[in-house]
Amino acid sequence: MLTHISIRDFAIIKDVSLDFQQGLHILTGETGAGKSIVIEAVSMALGSRADTTFVRSGADKAIIELTAEISDPAVLSLLSENDLGDESTLYILREIHASGKSICRINGTLVSVSFLNNLCKRIADIHGQYDHQSLLNPDSHIHLLDGYYRTSIEPIRNEVASLYSEYIRIKSELDAIFRAQAENLRNRDFMEFEQREISQANLKIGEDDSLSEQLLLLQNSEKLYSTLSEVYELLYDQPPSSQDSIGRSMQLLDGIKNFSKDYAGLAEIVSDCFYKLDDLRTDLRKAKESITFSPETINDIMERIDLLDRLKKKYGGSIESVLLHKEEIEEKLAQIENSSLLQDTLTEELALCKEQLDLATEKLTAIRMEAATHMEQDMARELEELNFKDTSLTVSITPLQDESGKRYTESGSDHIEFLIITNKGELPKPLSKIASGGEISRIMLAFKSIIGGFDRIPTLIFDEIDSGISGATASIVGRKMKQISSDHQVICITHLAQIAAFSDHHYRIFKEESEGKTSTHVTYLDKEEKTLEIARMLGGLHVTETTLKNAEELITQSSI
Repeated sequence: MLTHISIRDFAIIKDVSLDFQQGLHILTGETGAGKSIVIEAVSMALGSRADTTFVRSGADKAIIELTAEISDPAVLSLLSENDLGDESTLYILREIHASGKSICRINGTLVSVSFLNNLCKRIADIHGQYDHQSLLNPDSHIHLLDGYYRTSIEPIRNEVASLYSEYIRIKSELDAIFRAQAENLRNRDFMEFEQREISQANLKIGEDDSLSEQLLLLQNSEKLYSTLSEVYELLYDQPPSSQDSIGRSMQLLDGIKNFSKDYAGLAEIVSDCFYKLDDLRTDLRKAKESITFSPETINDIMERIDLLDRLKKKYGGSIESVLLHKEEIEEKLAQIENSSLLQDTLTEELALCKEQLDLATEKLTAIRMEAATHMEQDMARELEELNFKDTSLTVSITPLQDESGKRYTESGSDHIEFLIITNKGELPKPLSKIASGGEISRIMLAFKSIIGGFDRIPTLIFDEIDSGISGATASIVGRKMKQISSDHQVICITHLAQIAAFSDHHYRIFKEESEGKTSTHVTYLDKEEKTLEIARMLGGLHVTETTLKNAEELITQSSI
């Protein structure tokens, strides 16, 4: 709720401050005293478009400071999300410069006018000027209808919201699969080709090194055979062969090895050489005999190496990388296969969820139809009491549609708009087509009367609400505002004593001239001053015993 406003150099206001509390606040005063200017200042503090014509003559800028206490979690969350503080006290500063510059601050931080306006729509509803009227926005009508019939509607609406959330989740997953499938199917043939190419190569880790070694041996087989043959001949065949010479040396040393340990050692070494050389004969023969020269084999190996090099160049530089790429391809191909199965499952789930959502939204629509009938009846009674002749409210409920047919939202599948008939024989019209701000205010008053405490907007401000009414109707309007003030803070400008009598807090607005300039002033009235003000409203400039008595009776009746 609003707690304080300070207005400086705004229109004919030089410096005015008002404190607000819970309950019904009434602002009264002579015509032209500046009552609507006070409301205009509140409107600008709440984010209406700046107008430099409101800067007081001779001043550089108009300054409006507004303080409010916030309890709505949505508003507190919005403030916190935008780094505007998380305290329950809200401080708004609005400056309108004569040069055209406009400054908005929330809790000391600069904000845009649009942000301020959006935030303050959750704080106060101004009726009589169109800037802040939620009733004129058809998007708010569904919430008003559901709030009016909330005991019956809330459970099924929660069910619809839950089903809609599940429907959107499944649909999003399915859409993601469709997008992925479209991409994967474009690449599927290519991935299958790569998978076959690598699989058919039958790769083995380390194969490339082994083949390179084999190729080196085959390409040098003639040289290897010639070298091994010559070594064999030198060691064993060419007389005297190395083996024969070592054998003769072994015999000679055997004859002297008993003379000295040193000779025995020499004999042992030569003996080892002889037998090692004898063992070597077999190894050399096998090595020589194993050497083959096959151009076909060389070609096969070279072709295999070329294949390996091509695959390595294409898929990552090593056989390990090629095999890893193959695993990745196979995993993607498996995902494509599995996504088809998942798609089938999700399609079935979506169809089932849509069926349940259809049933739930149809049930919600039926309850809203019932609610609409009751609301129309209740509003007819309220409007009649508020002196609306031949006026009735129609609740229009039509299905939401898109290109695919029925459209779903978390609130159901209904478009709801309040239409009004102001004269017999006329067709229903949107509320926004009603010209009179006073009529709009009283229609909102009727809504607030039947909705009670559902509406979370804490402050309601009424200007022109008494336009075109008097007497008993005015008393009914006052009593209804008094009732509404038990759930909302209500601020109202009125010219009628029958409305003013219901005030919890009464302010008198008047203007005075000083040093050739006129200024608006505001004073808070105590009980006696309130009685005098209502007497003035009843009798004009001259307050008499009769008007005082009538004022006292009005105040007494308002408390019954």
